[in-house]
Amino acid sequence: MTRFFGVRAERTTSFNGGFDATHKWRLPGVKCHVCGVTWGGAGHQYPEVDLSALPEQSRFVKPWPIPVPELEALRALIRPLLPSGVAIPPGTHLGPLEGTATGKLGPLTSQGDIMWVVRRDALERLQAEGVTGLLGCRTELRFRQKEPPALLELQIEPRGRLHPDCLPSDLAPPCDACGRVALRLPDAPFLDAASLPTDRDVFRVGNYSTVIVCTERFMETVHRLGLEGMAFRELPAR
Repeated sequence: MTRFFGVRAERTTSFNGGFDATHKWRLPGVKCHVCGVTWGGAGHQYPEVDLSALPEQSRFVKPWPIPVPELEALRALIRPLLPSGVAIPPGTHLGPLEGTATGKLGPLTSQGDIMWVVRRDALERLQAEGVTGLLGCRTELRFRQKEPPALLELQIEPRGRLHPDCLPSDLAPPCDACGRVALRLPDAPFLDAASLPTDRDVFRVGNYSTVIVCTERFMETVHRLGLEGMAFRELPAR
């Protein structure tokens, strides 16, 4: 049976670099008229999606909240550009990373454990070893150094779910209007094995998308290749 591991940033003395960036476009937050909550999700990031040819692209650069009907109209504009079947919550990020990078960046570097960039050579080595489902997307990061590394952002899509048995028994259903679920990450999360993808080695948890998960094959390949930057902790699945 395949084992799965949560992915976090690893503290390393070999590389001291980092980046401070966000994506070029985003779906604004929402102010819901039904549940009364103003919110935007985190962990839904699609750097491959290019809105530059969209006449309404200027509507995707202001993060302040909008009413639910306006949110639905913006969702309809971008849904054909996104992977089939993925959720598009308020706060979804789109397009290349824009910002600054400093210091010496390793093979794998995270910002807040949510966004990951990979050096092009490291991505090619992982793919050559048979790791599946890795999509490296261009970035627009600015460096001070004269010969910066070629960095790509990993587009990590939400594809699995937490098992219902680790969720609160009194968890309220999603808001009928905006879809918000008031869920905190359980102290001892575990995965719903039947929901987990078989076509990729890295993915986000669909109902808690700030959690990134990888297969045992991915973890072992990272270790075997000596690619620094990621730490792993097993997540049970049943």
